[in-house]
Amino acid sequence: MNWVLNNLPLIGERTLDHLAIAVPAIILSFVLSVPIGWVANRYSAGKGVLLWLSGSLLAVSGLLYAIPSLPLFLALPAVIGTGLRDPINVVIGLTLYGIALMVRATADALASVDPNVEQSATAMGFSGWSRFWKVELPLAGPVLLAGIRVVSVSTVSLTTVGAVLGIKSLGLLFTDGLQRNIPGEIYTGIVLTILIAVVLDAILVLCGRLVMPWRHAAAAPKSQAPTELVVTA
Repeated sequence: MNWVLNNLPLIGERTLDHLAIAVPAIILSFVLSVPIGWVANRYSAGKGVLLWLSGSLLAVSGLLYAIPSLPLFLALPAVIGTGLRDPINVVIGLTLYGIALMVRATADALASVDPNVEQSATAMGFSGWSRFWKVELPLAGPVLLAGIRVVSVSTVSLTTVGAVLGIKSLGLLFTDGLQRNIPGEIYTGIVLTILIAVVLDAILVLCGRLVMPWRHAAAAPKSQAPTELVVTA
């Protein structure tokens, strides 16, 4: 506890560094995964090249998550020409991991939309683009939300790995605490990492309720009719 009180400015700085890496990666992975997942779902029922394209997108995106994080962070500077300790390497790496999780979730979310609803929207005059934004995407929202929540927790956790390369985040509290044998510093890093994951998850749930109010209303228990009280003598 004494270490925490004596190092509050450092803790605050490391927390902001952690958020500066994790939050952009979460947003980018979602934005990039939606069109890729749409393509994968759109051509999943096709034949020949189209079916191959759909399967390849899902397979390649899934394989991205099998790449160990530390080797990926080490290889990216050579590929994109950045410095070894540039935080952008971790952001890009975490975005790739997020895409690996989110593409499949997006494809599954769009596949869960009832085809009859899509046909009804088309019959009502919705164009393909308008139908996607006004019908398919809102109905796929619950599954998309579940996917981005998993991405959020995973990203916050993996951000700490960059500390091995000296990139500033809460992970530096782990490495420094281990090297100097300061348990309070290690526990602080662990607790704050968990806390950030929980807070971001709560924010995503709140955003889901704001964007999809009909889902919250549908989940609310229906009011029960009053029961008659029978009194016997």
